[in-house]
Amino acid sequence: MERRLNLYRPVILGTLIVASLALVVLFSTRTVSGRDSDDHNGKIARGAGTTLVQGGTGSPGFVPVLTTLAFHAERDGGTVTGGFECLARAPEHSTGSGSTQFTVNAMYVTGQITGATVNGDAATLTGTASITGLGAGTNVPYQIVVRRGGPGTTAVLTTEGSPHLVFNEVLLEGSFEVFQKGEE
Repeated sequence: MERRLNLYRPVILGTLIVASLALVVLFSTRTVSGRDSDDHNGKIARGAGTTLVQGGTGSPGFVPVLTTLAFHAERDGGTVTGGFECLARAPEHSTGSGSTQFTVNAMYVTGQITGATVNGDAATLTGTASITGLGAGTNVPYQIVVRRGGPGTTAVLTTEGSPHLVFNEVLLEGSFEVFQKGEE
């Protein structure tokens, strides 16, 4: 009987070691996962990409306008912080040679995000910005409404300066993320 026990001792010891390692890995994974989830709880929205302004410059020319935008918004306690950047480019010539080269800086918006609300897959981000080009000014109130998604999703930028401007944009490249409370 003692001889049989000696034969099974390495097997029992090996099984205990493997089971112990499995428990360590299991509990470590849950701890890391839990911390990851906590990191996302403060995030409201983030994204970056290239958009096409629907209708371009509008009537009568309808010159296309591409934008490159980036944003992030977080909540820390009751305070919303974040940043917003949007560079709008138009072609130097509306037709013919060069009409597909978006080299003219039509507008640049750079601002802080100080307010945010989330409603389903949309986030409304607000703040004040410095604007060059179209709608130029400093401390201009703005709002951008972004919808969660990749190419095809939308954003609407509204500036409250003089003139009051609204840009309906369709995302061509990139993605926008909108987080619900407790979502990863």
